Amino acid sequence: MSVIRTDKWLESWNSPLKICKKLEKNFMGFSSNEIYQHLAMHGMYENPLEGVERLIEKLRENNIWKTVRKCELELKKKWDGPDVPIFIFPADPKKRGLHRNFNGKSGLAFADKLFLFVSPHNSESEIHALFTHEYNHTCRLTKYEKDEDDYVLLDTIILEGLAETAVLEQLGEKCTAKWTTYYSNDELKKMWQRFILPGSRLPKHHHRHQIILYGRSFYPKMAGYAVGYYLVKKYLEKNDLKSKELLAISSEEIAQIKE
Repeated sequence: MSVIRTDKWLESWNSPLKICKKLEKNFMGFSSNEIYQHLAMHGMYENPLEGVERLIEKLRENNIWKTVRKCELELKKKWDGPDVPIFIFPADPKKRGLHRNFNGKSGLAFADKLFLFVSPHNSESEIHALFTHEYNHTCRLTKYEKDEDDYVLLDTIILEGLAETAVLEQLGEKCTAKWTTYYSNDELKKMWQRFILPGSRLPKHHHRHQIILYGRSFYPKMAGYAVGYYLVKKYLEKNDLKSKELLAISSEEIAQIKE
C-alpha cells in the first residue's frame, strides 16, 4: 500500500477529526475521536490549520511524499521490511517540546501502519532520518516475537536505540537526533544502572514508563532514549554487527541482562 497521498485528504478535510474518521478502517474497534486523541498526543496537528492551502503547497515543494516513497523502497528491500500504509500529516505548530527536542517533527509506528508528522521547514535529510527511525520501529515490531502490548521499559528503550542506530548507519552522525549527544558514555552507564535498570520491567502503560523514557520529573532529559541508543551501540560494537541483524534479537540479549 505504501505512501498515502494525504495531501489530497488535507485539501478536502482540514479538520483532524474528519481525517481521523477516514482512518477508522486502519484502527479496527476505535472511534475517530479515540484515534484523534492518540495521534495528537504523538505530534499531529490538533485544530483546523490556518492557511492549509499554502501549507500543502510548501510540503509538496519540499517533495515530502516523494522523499518518503524513495526511502521506503530502499529500506524495505534492505531490511526485508513489511509493506504498510504510510500517512503524512502536518505536525502541531503549538507543541513547544516537539519543536525544541525534535525540530517540529515526530512519528508513530505500528506493526501494520506508520505516521509521520512534519513541518514545512524540515529538510529532506530530516525527513529521511525521521522515516528511517519510524520504519525501523515497524520492522522491529514485526520481526521481534513479542506482542507490543507486553512491552516493558527495556523493550521500549531498545526499540528507540535500534531505530536511531539505523539512522546513524544510513545517514551518518550529522543526521541523528539531538538527544544522542546529551551525555557521555560514562554518564549513560551510570544512568542505566541508577535509573533505567531498576525500572526496566515497568509495563508500557505504567505512568513511570513514559516519565523515565522522556526524562521527565527528576530523571535526566530523554533518559530512556539516550540509554537505549548507548546499549544498542555497545552491543553492535562488541559483536561487530549492523542494526538489521538485531531486529529479531531479544531486548535482554541486547542489554546483556540474564533472562
